[in-house]
Amino acid sequence: MQMRRLPPLTALRAFEAAARHLSFKHAANELSLTPTAISHQVRQLEEHLGVRLFVRGTRRVDLTPAGHSLFPALRDGFDAMARAVQSVRPASQPRAIVLSTTMAFASRWLLQRLARFAAAQPDIALHLHTSDAPVDLQGGVAQLAIRYGPGRSPGLHCTPLLPSRFAPVCAPALDVRELSDLATVPLIGFEWFRREPATPDWPLWFECAGCAPLPRQLQFADEVHAIQAAIAGQGVALINLSLVTEELRTGMLRQPFGPELPGHGFHLAWAEARDADPDIAVVRAWLLEEAVEHAADMRTQTGHTSVPEPR
Repeated sequence: MQMRRLPPLTALRAFEAAARHLSFKHAANELSLTPTAISHQVRQLEEHLGVRLFVRGTRRVDLTPAGHSLFPALRDGFDAMARAVQSVRPASQPRAIVLSTTMAFASRWLLQRLARFAAAQPDIALHLHTSDAPVDLQGGVAQLAIRYGPGRSPGLHCTPLLPSRFAPVCAPALDVRELSDLATVPLIGFEWFRREPATPDWPLWFECAGCAPLPRQLQFADEVHAIQAAIAGQGVALINLSLVTEELRTGMLRQPFGPELPGHGFHLAWAEARDADPDIAVVRAWLLEEAVEHAADMRTQTGHTSVPEPR
């Protein structure tokens, strides 16, 4: 039988993933590689075949006619191989990783992204544990945590995930445009789990704005309900902007003015003893990639990342 003459399998696999996602970045996330490595393997395949397979753009890639011709056969071939491999494997359950985070971060940022992780990593079952109190990452309650705070914990490795900036936000229907308008609408606040001198709350905001504080008329037990009240038009809330990115983008909320107050960032934490755990490393890499995309989205929003300070 004549020997098959095929390019390197790694290059074919990189091309198939990039063609399916039309993104080197998402292909890299799926294959646990870097976008640079995907680009190198695709270029190696193009040199082997003597044709261009992608038209490379700024934020995405598109297939050339040659790429369109090659992609369906490779996709069907890899799907057939995956089915064959799965059919001979003993039945097994996905490996479970428990990720602990606050209720606000889970509901306002994480939940909307979990489907992407499940699609990219079907062999890992990511379970959420929500608590405003830090959990013991040494004791098995959770293997990984997203925490709001200074990012220093004994026995843990910590890495920054998202920065925090707090500013007044409200529904457009309230028509709040100047600082003086705050006297005409309810101010929304929430209880902090841990309070510090620099906690970004309304008293500190009025101090930074250089004016006398106004009383808060609506006070909630947690940040989630404060955000929902602001969306419903019940008043102006002082909120972490990272948790309302989508509402600011779509116009459900607007940030009428500054100043913006810095807060602690959200960071990833895990036990030093689990540093080499490959499943935890996969979840960490995915979360950091999602955070990079989130930060890019915030930078592209006009009218929300740079607002005039009150006079």
